[in-house]
Amino acid sequence: QVQLVESGGGLVQAGDSLRLSCAASGRTFIPSLMGWFRRAPGKEREFVASASRSAGITYGSDSMKGRFTISRDNAKGTVYLQMNSLRPEDTAVYYCAATGATMNTYNYWGQGTQVTVSS
Repeated sequence: QVQLVESGGGLVQAGDSLRLSCAASGRTFIPSLMGWFRRAPGKEREFVASASRSAGITYGSDSMKGRFTISRDNAKGTVYLQMNSLRPEDTAVYYCAATGATMNTYNYWGQGTQVTVSS
């Protein structure tokens, strides 16, 4: 069983930066994908970014691509999300997620970390 634990959320002002971290434990494989999702109050869960085992990167939107950077360390089982130029609309609970070794379905989820951006 894989456990994902996020850290790094908090309250910041618009224009500030935050770095989220996610550590995977209990794994016996390297996930095909590790990624970040977010859920803002009253909204559906939204894909933010993913990084494949071979370092292929995907972002959920052009806005995210221009301000966020995802990276992962396969050896450590960690994934990071560097968020710059934060906006109030980035306020959400951010979730780390991981797939299995060969599948592209996110089967493993962290508990979430709150990011609040004040204007």
